Formats: sequence, C-alpha cells, structure tokens
Amino acid sequence: MKFSIFQDSRPGRRRTNQDRIAYSYSRDALLMVLADGMGGHENGELAAEIATRSLLQSFQRAAHPTVSAPKDFLYKAMLDAHQAILSDALDRSLTEAPRTTVIACIVQAGSAWWAHAGDSRLYALRGRDIAARTRDHSRVQMLFDQGKIDAHGAQTHPERNRLYNCLGGNSTPHIDTSRRFALRQEDTIMLCSDGVWGPLGDARLRTGLSGAEVQESVPRIMARAEALGGPTCDNLSMIAMRWHGNDQDPAPETLSTASLSFEGFTTRMEGASMTPVPDTEFSNADIERAIDEINAAIKKLETSKN
Repeated sequence: MKFSIFQDSRPGRRRTNQDRIAYSYSRDALLMVLADGMGGHENGELAAEIATRSLLQSFQRAAHPTVSAPKDFLYKAMLDAHQAILSDALDRSLTEAPRTTVIACIVQAGSAWWAHAGDSRLYALRGRDIAARTRDHSRVQMLFDQGKIDAHGAQTHPERNRLYNCLGGNSTPHIDTSRRFALRQEDTIMLCSDGVWGPLGDARLRTGLSGAEVQESVPRIMARAEALGGPTCDNLSMIAMRWHGNDQDPAPETLSTASLSFEGFTTRMEGASMTPVPDTEFSNADIERAIDEINAAIKKLETSKN
C-alpha cells in the first residue's frame, strides 16, 4: 500500500482535550480511529481513550496482514469497545458509564470500509467532490432529514449537540457500517470531530482538502476551524489519508508498507493522555495509572470472551 497520512488534535478553547485519534497499519491494512468524549457527561475523555485503545488492539489481533470481513470486524470491534467502557466503569464504581462518539475506517485491498456511532464524521473526497459522508446520529440530523430545518438552521439549532447514539452510557449503541468504497488514485479519506466540521461545514472542508498533500492541508484546516470556533471553540481533531495506490512517483511524504514484516505494525495515537493540558486535575502519574487501568480492562474483557 502507498498512502500519505496526517493527524492533529487540539484542545481549542477548552481546558482539557477529550478527543482521541490514532492510526495503525500492517503490511496490507490500515485502521484510522477518532473518538470524541462527550463533555456533557463525566469522564468523556476516559471513554474516548478506552474506545480508541480497544479498537487498536482489536485491529492488531485481526490484521495478519489484512482483516477478514472488514465490515463485520468494525461492527464487532465497536461493540467490544462499548463493553470495555462499561467494564472499566464497573471497576471504577462509576454511577454511569462515560460516553464517546467514534468513527473508524479500515483501508485494504484498494478499498475502504467504515463504521460510526455519534456525530464524528468521515468524508471520502474525490477531486473537489464529496463522494461519501457519514450521517450524524443527532437530533438536528433527524430534523433535517424530516425537512423541518434547512442547512443554515442545522448550524444554529440549540440542540445541535444533542446525540442519540454513542459508545458507553446505559444503552446498547447502534453501529452504522458502510459498504465497500473502492478507492481511486488521489482519493482522500478524512475523519474529524464536530469541532472541525461544525465551524467549517462541508464546502470549506472539501475545498481545504483539494490539491495540497494532507501534511499541508490538515494543519491549515485545523487552524481555520479553531479561528472560526472563536472563544467557545470545542476540542478539534482530524485524520486525513490520501490514497496513492500503485503510484510509481508519489509525493515525498508517501508511506509504503511493502517493507513491513508479515506480523509488523506501525501505530500512532494522539490525545490528552499523551500531552496533558496544563492546569488539569490529572497529574502525569494519574494519566499513566489510568492508561494501565484501561489496558487491564480491555485485557480482562478479552479474557472473559475466550
């Protein structure tokens, strides 16, 4: 596989960053994950952390070097992440399991598959066109689908942050999965939280990702979204992958997985657990301890299933 990839996550004007983003790839498969911890509920960053780590671990168990039945894999992996959140909440004696949105995408064999819960979005861009986009699990999306509000009304609606689906919480999530999306040379797959797509909208995102390589376009888009978000700017996160397929003369930033071993993986994860925002209530020791507990909860869930 040959592709370019870049990710960025920023706290915006919030005291903490509850978003988590990551990608991991084997010789023949790539996973991208973005989780946005729900700030209206306690411990949203914990749910995002668990969901992201659980999906990464599921991928690394399954991709040898490709994932069998990617659509089914994503559906089951997300339900497993949901259960890992519930298990961790039980171990911590939390009164309510924390919640997070999540969007994840598998790329392999020249195609992409994705799944999501909540309002973190995936865009598939072909040239200057949006070839595919996820549908938000939100109150505003329902009103828009019913013709009760227009696009402008959706941007300003007082319930625009009200979601009816997520991982964690007290309800079993509904996981939306995509059909196989056949990639063409220079297609871009982009995942982002509502802190990005909210201020920018589809048109600015489409324009911003056209032309330049993702290493240039992602920081520029993030800066624009942060500026438009103003003094109430939410956490904002974004991953963008440009597919180069079998391009014999790709851009210098292009990654080639041909040299990876059959069992090898390259992984990168970003979020507040890696770079804590100053003046939060968590010390570095607290964060490391939480990560150890999260990994233990995921391992415990895996053991109970076997």
